[in-house]
Amino acid sequence: MLNRIALVAVVLTAAFAGTATASPTAAKPNVVQVAASAGQFTTLVALVKEAGLAGALSTKTVTVFAPTDAAFAKVPKATLAKLKRDRALLKRVLLYHVVAGRVPAAKAVTLTQAKTLEGSSLPIKVTGSTVTVGGAKVVKTDIAARNGVIHVIDRVLIPTA
Repeated sequence: MLNRIALVAVVLTAAFAGTATASPTAAKPNVVQVAASAGQFTTLVALVKEAGLAGALSTKTVTVFAPTDAAFAKVPKATLAKLKRDRALLKRVLLYHVVAGRVPAAKAVTLTQAKTLEGSSLPIKVTGSTVTVGGAKVVKTDIAARNGVIHVIDRVLIPTA
């Protein structure tokens, strides 16, 4: 089992070696700034700001499982409208994508679940070289920021009631 985990970590690291930034420095942007500058998280960043979470996610050390704009495009328009109308629900959904602390891919693949800031746990599953979190496929890992790390996922996660 340990060899399999090590292999997955090596595969993920090699596949996404170009996505991690050099060693941490004081000038490095925070996770919200990194997401905003990436160009593929405009919906996520807008919703984070609308929910009033940008400040907290800019200062706390966090790991964000970040859905792309393409992932948000798959969400029914009525669901997005409901989230925008209900700030508490929006915060809940967004915090379901965030884990306290820095959880790089090499550590994530050793876990079976991760507790989110929303309060629920996201199941983590490794099948061959594919990693899923809450059923969403992790498509890019270890995008470094001053206060954490971003892993890109292919769909929006909605916590159960």
